Amino acid sequence: MTRILVADDHPLFREALSGALASHLDNAEILEAGSLDSAVVKLNENEGIQLILLDLNMPGGEYFNGLITLVEDYPNIPIAVISGTESVEVVAQVMSLGANGFIPKTSATRDVASAIVEIIQGNKWLPEGMEEELEKVDDELKVLLQRFRELTPKQIQVLSYLRSGLMNKQIAHEMNVTEATIKAHISAILRKLEINTRTQAVLLMDKLQLS
Repeated sequence: MTRILVADDHPLFREALSGALASHLDNAEILEAGSLDSAVVKLNENEGIQLILLDLNMPGGEYFNGLITLVEDYPNIPIAVISGTESVEVVAQVMSLGANGFIPKTSATRDVASAIVEIIQGNKWLPEGMEEELEKVDDELKVLLQRFRELTPKQIQVLSYLRSGLMNKQIAHEMNVTEATIKAHISAILRKLEINTRTQAVLLMDKLQLS
């Protein structure tokens, strides 16, 4: 049996994808989750999950936090990001952070099924022509991607609040920590990204097209 977890916050998309995959994959069991927290629950409650199909922007998973968290906590389960965003910058970041494949949501079901088989077999999968596009990513962007990869999920969450315009006190409230903790996170972020100000951090997220 092929056991797959579809993690996406749109119920209709989950149901449609699950139904379509069931007809393309023999003896497949499709589990569903609508948030990062529910995905973690499914992973902990169900043994033998062979692949996670992960949406980038579901609740709890924004700014690659979901991908980073699942790669770190479940290193033996391959992850394929399935997203409506197809920019080369986003794909480069996804693959840099440890995804085993990137599947556009516009893909035909048979292509999604083919990608799943490839990834479960231990291979990487990208849309046709995307690998060549990734090779063209400029050196500056590659350096930025490498620096961003050093951030922890909590630091990425802080960055997302910074980009939303929240002040330290507001971020502390949202994350249920002290303001001193947020200041420490921001200092670590600036150091890891080799920048000096919060504004530069937000501009960097814009450059990486983190939305």
